Amino acid sequence: MKKIKHFLDLDQINAEELRSIVDLSKSYKQGITSGQDTYKGKTLGLIFEKPSTRTRVSFEIAMNQLGGNVTILEHEKTHLGRGEKISDTAKVLSRYIDIIVYRTSSAKKLYELAKHSSVPVINGLNDETHPCQLIADIMTFEENIGIINNKIITWCGDFNNVCRSWVQASNIFNFKLHLACPKQLINKYEMNKIGKIKNIKIFNIAKDACKNADCVSTDTWFSMGQKTSEKKRRLLKPFQVNNKLLSVAKKKSIFMHCLPAHRGEEIDKNILEHPNSVVWDEAENRLHTQKAILNWCLK
Repeated sequence: MKKIKHFLDLDQINAEELRSIVDLSKSYKQGITSGQDTYKGKTLGLIFEKPSTRTRVSFEIAMNQLGGNVTILEHEKTHLGRGEKISDTAKVLSRYIDIIVYRTSSAKKLYELAKHSSVPVINGLNDETHPCQLIADIMTFEENIGIINNKIITWCGDFNNVCRSWVQASNIFNFKLHLACPKQLINKYEMNKIGKIKNIKIFNIAKDACKNADCVSTDTWFSMGQKTSEKKRRLLKPFQVNNKLLSVAKKKSIFMHCLPAHRGEEIDKNILEHPNSVVWDEAENRLHTQKAILNWCLK
């Protein structure tokens, strides 16, 4: 029986396979691999409990371009939203569709769905991690800078789901990760976990973290579903990405943001238009990397 390949978290997949996903993403973008009709007759199911623009649209178009079909299950209009057990939903959907993308608040719910599904499940984001975004970010980095191995990535801002995926990726792709985050926002368990990874360093001062960086990246200070807090905003204000921070990174460094952006909070108002910004390429690359992730799961 064929082994089911779920794409749940980067640390659940070996480095060689993740490298193959990144490389295939580049191949799709360059037109070396077309993928046309690769998955004709296959159906992707999208379950979104949280809002989505890039993840939803990129997966839908990716599957269409691979020749497959897409069905969108709006959470509040399914029995998942009315209290049906996740295990029951997983078993039923496995009889109808060939692969599932699930965006939810709870990592526990994601893993529960995967446990009872007999088709691949992809993590479309949860409150803990966002692995699909990291594949696009690594692809974007390598398009502009070169192979990410031994390079310096600086993360400025909240210790959120994207940041946690950067932490996982640093160990797998062997790059140096500088975390410019308020330590008050990193719990003791995660602090101990980070401390065991030799190529990660936590900085109290954002400018120090950005010195000689090959890439500076950030994300919203308040993730979907989180209440805004003036206390948290004050803690994060010194970690806002602005021209001063980018000026101490390498001259040919890049700036990334997974979007949506909040000008005046995690970034200064003109940073998306900075000459080193590659955010629009980063957003486009979600399409190419979703194709590669779908292919890895289904082949």
